[in-house]
Amino acid sequence: MFALPPAPAVVPSLLIGFSGGLDSTVLLHRLHAEPAFQGVLRAIHVHHGLQPAADDWAAHCQRTCDAWEVPLRIVHVRVSADAGQGMEAAARHARYAAFAEAMSSGEVLVTAHHLQDQAETFLLRALRASGVDGLVAMRDWRAFAGGWHWRPLLDTSRAVLESHASQHGLAWIDDPSNLHTTHDRNFLRRQVMPLLEQRWPHAAAAFARSASLARETADLLDRDDALALATIRTLDPAALSVTALLALPPARRARVLRHWLCQLELPPLPAEGVRHIERDLLAATADDEAEFSWQGAVVRRWRDLLHAESMRPPLPADWQVEWDTHQPLRLPTGDRLVLEGAAWPTPLRVGARLGGERLRQPGRAHSQALKKLLQADGIPPWERRLLPLLRDADGELLAAGDLLLDARLDDWLRRHGASLRWERAATLTAAR
Repeated sequence: MFALPPAPAVVPSLLIGFSGGLDSTVLLHRLHAEPAFQGVLRAIHVHHGLQPAADDWAAHCQRTCDAWEVPLRIVHVRVSADAGQGMEAAARHARYAAFAEAMSSGEVLVTAHHLQDQAETFLLRALRASGVDGLVAMRDWRAFAGGWHWRPLLDTSRAVLESHASQHGLAWIDDPSNLHTTHDRNFLRRQVMPLLEQRWPHAAAAFARSASLARETADLLDRDDALALATIRTLDPAALSVTALLALPPARRARVLRHWLCQLELPPLPAEGVRHIERDLLAATADDEAEFSWQGAVVRRWRDLLHAESMRPPLPADWQVEWDTHQPLRLPTGDRLVLEGAAWPTPLRVGARLGGERLRQPGRAHSQALKKLLQADGIPPWERRLLPLLRDADGELLAAGDLLLDARLDDWLRRHGASLRWERAATLTAAR
């Protein structure tokens, strides 16, 4: 048997992505034979429904796992290429979403990507003009879905996998779609790599080695990026100082932006993302409300700060409810309001800003326009569109979220030892 790379000292639960093809069949067989993995191994088969034989493939996977006494979960997914990413990418997205949903906290997803896959990924990234981070191709370990993703076969050639399968009499599925050279990866695999290997027999290993060297370089750069990011970050992790960012060299600035968004677990910037941020946000005036959005994420410029977050719709202008304050109130935005320590004597009316509201702050003799108070406090415009307003039974404004409190509510909270909180959806998700 070929050797696997060292496993963690404490072996957690392993979830293997099992398509039933040669690669994942050999990997499952090899993991099943490893004493350290006995009792912690389970498999998942994603049924894409894209081939007429998909049901037969799922049945084959079930028979194989039953024979080896490995628990198997079969997940049916719906693949749609309507998002413009192509069927191959859409299937991959659906597959990994199924993996993520099936994983328990701390579990390790194991997939059968091998040396040829690594070489193909390197070439595809190079053809897309990727920088050093892209040329890393696939890492053997990465954080994924509250656990880890392990690719133990990245240094193992397909020839070794074929030999193992032959020696042990393994049966596997051949997916006919792998022959379609309309897909970029299949074109490389069927047309380009055989031609290269006629002249350079070790071409795949050389490309994989280049990916490994790129990883070493990227790791060194990542450490410097983290140090640079620490110098320009504000107390809010989702905000950066524009002035400090512009003081960095352009190449470092681009890397720091990507590093920052990665830490916030937002989608990677597209190829032109940095250029758009440089031109449209960093070059904007402090009063502009410039923004750049992609894949459900957005970076905005407000005064001397860049803010990044997942995009959220504003609080609907026509939305209004009564809240008795005994239990937290979930808002349409995913945020929630919480009153702790006491309950307001009558139900409060909660709704969106309509304009013209006024509020008297503690210590002030007269009320002021809410708009001016929010501007004075530096509340960004997009936050104002999410802001829930609390009114009493007579319609008098008591609070704008937990950012601005009317003197009456502030006095009542102090006397009752109570507190009002406007909890953001991102904070609630992170807490879970």
